[in-house]
Amino acid sequence: MGNEQFFFTSESVTEGHPDKVADAISDSILDSIMEQDKGCRVACETLVTTGLAFIAGEISTTCYVDMPQIVRNTIREIGYHSSQMGFDWQTCSVITSIDHQSLDIAQGVNVGQGLFKDQGAGDQGLMFGFATDETPELMPMPIMYAHKLCQRLSTVRKNGALDFLRPDGKSQVTIEYENGTPKRVDTVVIAAQHKPDISHEDLKEAIIEEVIKKVIPKKFIDGDTRYFINATGKFVIGGPMGDCGMTGRKIIVDTYGGQGSHGGGCFSGKDPSKVDRSASYMARHIAKNVVAAGLARKCEIQVAYSIGVAQPVSVMLDLMGTGVIPKHRVKEIILDVFDLRPAAIIEYLDLLRPIFKKTSAYGHFGRNEPEFSWEKTNMVDILKEKAGL
Repeated sequence: MGNEQFFFTSESVTEGHPDKVADAISDSILDSIMEQDKGCRVACETLVTTGLAFIAGEISTTCYVDMPQIVRNTIREIGYHSSQMGFDWQTCSVITSIDHQSLDIAQGVNVGQGLFKDQGAGDQGLMFGFATDETPELMPMPIMYAHKLCQRLSTVRKNGALDFLRPDGKSQVTIEYENGTPKRVDTVVIAAQHKPDISHEDLKEAIIEEVIKKVIPKKFIDGDTRYFINATGKFVIGGPMGDCGMTGRKIIVDTYGGQGSHGGGCFSGKDPSKVDRSASYMARHIAKNVVAAGLARKCEIQVAYSIGVAQPVSVMLDLMGTGVIPKHRVKEIILDVFDLRPAAIIEYLDLLRPIFKKTSAYGHFGRNEPEFSWEKTNMVDILKEKAGL
């Protein structure tokens, strides 16, 4: 994506999307365990379908949590509280099948038990962080507006402004770029689950007025901007009744909307010893601070690990031609300032807290809430000083 004109599209989904219901359940279980046991090892997977929530995974902990009740509370908070939706917190079945974390894995993660002294990575893998200066959040514009549309759908559903909405929903935003800069919104797609007694025309008008126009700035909308609202004409059957949901199936929604690169692992349901989660957060933190410090307009960093080994096996940096000092110098500064060992990441970002349920919908990045420590730009001054800016 050089300096030519192009269109880029990203999507988001609401908290009531079945995959996000699964993510929220997995992260709610993680948070409940972490409240009591900071040394827990949690890899919780959830499947939801009509009338059923199935919880599986590997969990080692010293505490007890009532998983079925956590599942029901999470489903209720999302908004599935009527059997008319085909899925509700009171009547759905909850099945659990939980094992302990493998002892072979645990000895590589627990300090002093593996081949190396330091706490090692919980698995091999490659993680990416990305930042761009095209929005105040230092995130790509398409994914930021897609998230904000879905958040608005949930807000007007819950506050009663659009009381015909149900929890499931999706958004999609296409941005036209010119010379690498966002120029206009070309297309907005909304799919919003609704009660059966609302007409398509009334729904479309309400969503354009109360959702899209409340989110997308007027300066990006023109006479050629297209809207596709519930383009099948009807979206009554939704949620886990309409589509089976599973933890970790929305990793592009969770990260950068398709811009930048992506590792293979999801985040939800995993405690911070899993570098899929903690190292991805750290990589975003580094990339965001690099851009916020003015070292580059865009930054992507890859960090790769071996199971049981603390130090990364590789660190890659790409400034996409936007750096103001040589790339090798920026990488030297990053490796000097940031400690990429798993235990150091966990301590630096303060990840042994029950903060993860909030991440399960509307993206893990570009958020200003206090729980999102990886979004802080606290290292800007240090980076500027070392770069001589």
